[in-house]
Amino acid sequence: MESIIFLGFNLYAWITIITVLSMFTVLLFTKLRADLVFLGAIAILFVTGVLDAKEAFSGFSSTSVVIIGVLFVVVAGLTHTGVLQWIVKHLLGQPKSYSKAVIRLMLPVAGLSSFLSNTTVVALFVGIVKMWSKKLGISPSKLLIPLSYASGMGGVCTLIGTPPNLIISGLYADKTGSVMNVLATTLPGLFCLAIGVLSIIAMRKLLPDRKAPETAFESTSDYTVELLVPTDNAHVGETIAEAGLDNVRGGSLIELVRFDKEVLSPVPSDEFLLGGDRLVYAGQIDEILDLKKSHGLVNADHHVFSMSEVDKNRQLRTAYVTFGSSLINTTIGDSTFEKDNSMTLVAVARRGKRIEQTPRNVKLEAGDTLLFECPPRVNISTSDLSSQLQFFDSAQVPNIGRKTFVSTTIMILMVVLSALNIIPLLQCAFLAAIAMLVFRCCNVDQAMKAINWEILMVFAGSVVLGVAIQKTGIAERLAFGILDVCGTNPIVVMAAICLVGTFITEFISNTAAGAMFFPIMYEAAEKLGYEPYTFLIALMVSVSSSFATPIGSPTHMLVYGPGGYRFSDFIRIGLWMNFIILAANIFITNIVYPLTPLH
Repeated sequence: MESIIFLGFNLYAWITIITVLSMFTVLLFTKLRADLVFLGAIAILFVTGVLDAKEAFSGFSSTSVVIIGVLFVVVAGLTHTGVLQWIVKHLLGQPKSYSKAVIRLMLPVAGLSSFLSNTTVVALFVGIVKMWSKKLGISPSKLLIPLSYASGMGGVCTLIGTPPNLIISGLYADKTGSVMNVLATTLPGLFCLAIGVLSIIAMRKLLPDRKAPETAFESTSDYTVELLVPTDNAHVGETIAEAGLDNVRGGSLIELVRFDKEVLSPVPSDEFLLGGDRLVYAGQIDEILDLKKSHGLVNADHHVFSMSEVDKNRQLRTAYVTFGSSLINTTIGDSTFEKDNSMTLVAVARRGKRIEQTPRNVKLEAGDTLLFECPPRVNISTSDLSSQLQFFDSAQVPNIGRKTFVSTTIMILMVVLSALNIIPLLQCAFLAAIAMLVFRCCNVDQAMKAINWEILMVFAGSVVLGVAIQKTGIAERLAFGILDVCGTNPIVVMAAICLVGTFITEFISNTAAGAMFFPIMYEAAEKLGYEPYTFLIALMVSVSSSFATPIGSPTHMLVYGPGGYRFSDFIRIGLWMNFIILAANIFITNIVYPLTPLH
């Protein structure tokens, strides 16, 4: 089979190419889970004989993948002891100008993201930045894109800050036997971060000035109608369904308040109607008010469905529809979502404007803002909703105390011991994770829940794809092809591969991009007669520099809804950022790590 050659590639190479292209197509255009897609790709490569058993499962024993898994536990300790929340609270301050606000925001976020999960950092900052922006009189949309960009650029500054750095450095160690220092990317990363911050300030006019989505929900009386059932009403004694009051033209019944303040939500259709009941509807107010004539209802003497009473009897929670959510292109009314999760949809906003339509009949889009009413004891953070919705107001803020200091010390020791090469990074990570458990910064249950198995599967799959691309000769052929186009100038070749890597990672996982481009960059460097180290440092920065689309990074997805952004908002400023950071990357990497000829 290997002897069959077509366009310079053998059969195994073509199987790999088709598998990789099919995998990326499925990830882009379907809602299938990424871990299942990667697992399917591994299975195809194994069953067809492209990889043997050891190669097919090499990703699961990869040092970099194990480190990522262990670091989830370390981050759990930091999160549950309030370290991140304390930093957020004390670092932002009250800057007097937009430029100072950007600096006060981006530098701490980048610093945290150098050692912690970018997604965790951004999720913690989003709610704070929204409140902070209101205090400063700045639109949240002017600060949330810089927040996401800072997390990505900060992650590049250490090997543990972003998964591609760990993957690429792990593959480099496997290939050469040399281990990269945990701070190998610090100087190039800091330089690119400085250029990025200055670029954001200089291009502030390209940042959209969007209305925050939740402003559409500030006054509950603007989108709910409360009607009272008189004691002599003809429908008293009938069920809600029999009276025709459950789903009415222009709205839906979201709550029933008894005269003794008992609250029913969602309202069962077989619930009997009593005199003095208050019916709370959400939807198009003018159409709902027709119930006064058709069903003999009257206006309630005051609007009890207000924020002050919500605190006592119920909770209003804001959520954003994530990219890839199964709710996209569906309506809440056509599913059992509300019943399954014990919550009621009250309103829907899109790009900062409430949709004047029955909420349960709105066909949802990615980035839509949803307002839910929930019972007081619903803990949304533990509900199985993370793949569909992102809630920002449900995080539990822990108490700051002795354990906060302990977990901070553990993290600092982990970084210092690894950076000074006293203990290898893998051992450091294990010791830090064990210390977090021993000193009770988090418990075993919290540690296990913190490990994102889907992400680990994607990382392991990325490593295996890199092995297949290398083994089948695809990397070598692509490296030769780039050399044919770009000549033998190492800077030009480096820039060309980084440019392609930067734009590929706008549409696929940066981890997958790093694993895919590692063998290509490595082969190209060797063909030119240079040590691959400098080339790989540049690659690490480039595959984490995705600024131009909201699907380019999970952190972009986190800010997309809260910022009220449109897809084009990222393109306007992100394309410029891609080219600026690429130029800064190539420039500084070759200064810090001059090209070294192979001996």
